[in-house]
Amino acid sequence: MVASTLVAMLCAHLLCFSAMFLLISRRLPGNRMGMDFFAVGNLLLASAYILQLIEGRPAWSAMSVVNHILTLAAPITYWLGAMRFFGRQVPLWRPLIVFSVAYGIAQLLVQWSAGPAARYAMLAAMATVLFLAMTLTVIYGVRTFAKDLYGEMIFFALLISGICILNALKFMKIVDDGLDALQMDSRFQMIFYIYMSSLATIVPPSIVWLVLRRLTDDLRNRAARDPMTDLLNRRGISEALQRYFKARKAAPAYLLLMDVDHFKQINDTYGHQAGDEVICHVANLLRSTMRHGDLTGRIGGEEFVAICLETDSEGVRQLAERLRADVESQAINISGSGHVLRCTVTIGISPHFYGAHGLEEALRQADTALYRGKAAGRNRVEAANADAISTLVLPPVLNPFTQQPT
Repeated sequence: MVASTLVAMLCAHLLCFSAMFLLISRRLPGNRMGMDFFAVGNLLLASAYILQLIEGRPAWSAMSVVNHILTLAAPITYWLGAMRFFGRQVPLWRPLIVFSVAYGIAQLLVQWSAGPAARYAMLAAMATVLFLAMTLTVIYGVRTFAKDLYGEMIFFALLISGICILNALKFMKIVDDGLDALQMDSRFQMIFYIYMSSLATIVPPSIVWLVLRRLTDDLRNRAARDPMTDLLNRRGISEALQRYFKARKAAPAYLLLMDVDHFKQINDTYGHQAGDEVICHVANLLRSTMRHGDLTGRIGGEEFVAICLETDSEGVRQLAERLRADVESQAINISGSGHVLRCTVTIGISPHFYGAHGLEEALRQADTALYRGKAAGRNRVEAANADAISTLVLPPVLNPFTQQPT
């Protein structure tokens, strides 16, 4: 009686959280973070336990076959939902249908060849393998795709490993004692149902917490980035610098401030759409030219910033010159107009600085160097401090609009 009450409470928990997951998924258009999959998983597991309550005792029947299929389909669905949460676009119904057909056939073969105890032992063994694979996947995720959720992933790994151990013990008890080990009021089954009921109480709110954290992180990331180019904005650069200088030994950083030459004339001549395409083109070149680990951002209409980390003055100069040359050499096809534009940039380089508190002074000095480069003819790299970085001086270039020396 106690076991039946526990299973009934477990079913109620699963059904309630299934409805909640479904409602949450409907509030997340586009990327539902696997919440619809988790809703289906809860529904499948609740259905399996409802069939177990109706069946009452281990038996060979169509209801029992469906029960076993649903029992294993639920963790598979949770697994697929977790993949969805981490951005993997995996299908749901096709894998479940294939598994259901295959496992139904396997049950028939085992029942006819080895008897009912073997069929229930196969269920426990399959559950053990599934939850072991889930545990290993979570541990792998801690080291790779879920580093930002280290604590949460360890917590889930412990919970899932508990289910794995209990199913392994159930398999051994069935092998030793046969179907008597599955009596609902047995001590082992009571422990099993108590643990599952605890999970039904703990895991769904934890999943909701993960979704809220991911949404919060996404909002924080959007607040730190320029919406047009997806480069960091001033706030994002400041926060990234704070993390950089806090996480490792202090190393000098250099700041590049880049401005698109004659940008106002581009807007006036070709329109703001062309100007936006120029901005996005330069942003893509900036992103691809800078090294992995450097910070790239947009802090104004046509002003871009790059912060070079773990390098020296010569490396900074070479990066800036390569960036300037890339922008100059690559044409921009303006969509819908047939126009092909070429633009240039002027880059100012700050002296090296330490700590996030030096960002404003580095910007000021790079800005001074930038305007000195503009006054000297544009399309050049200019350093704020000749002692820190050698200044690259290029010959004057023609204004692309007036064709006169600037």
